[in-house]
Amino acid sequence: MITATATEMQNNFGRYLNLVMSGQEIIVTKNGREVGRFIPKDAAVSYLTDALTGLLKEDHDLDEARSERLREKYDVVD
Repeated sequence: MITATATEMQNNFGRYLNLVMSGQEIIVTKNGREVGRFIPKDAAVSYLTDALTGLLKEDHDLDEARSERLREKYDVVD
């Protein structure tokens, strides 16, 4: 994984594009904070799937989850 500032990306876009095309992941920072990532196309599905791991493992009742969030948001007592 490679880290580059937004300015470096702007000034050397072709170099970083070639790195992504060769399979590297580029983290883009601005003022020291991560603002984005460039990842190879083949890794995009894997990246999203990995991000959802754990969220979809259990059987969830979506209506109950929604009701619970609304109760918490509006401080409703049953």
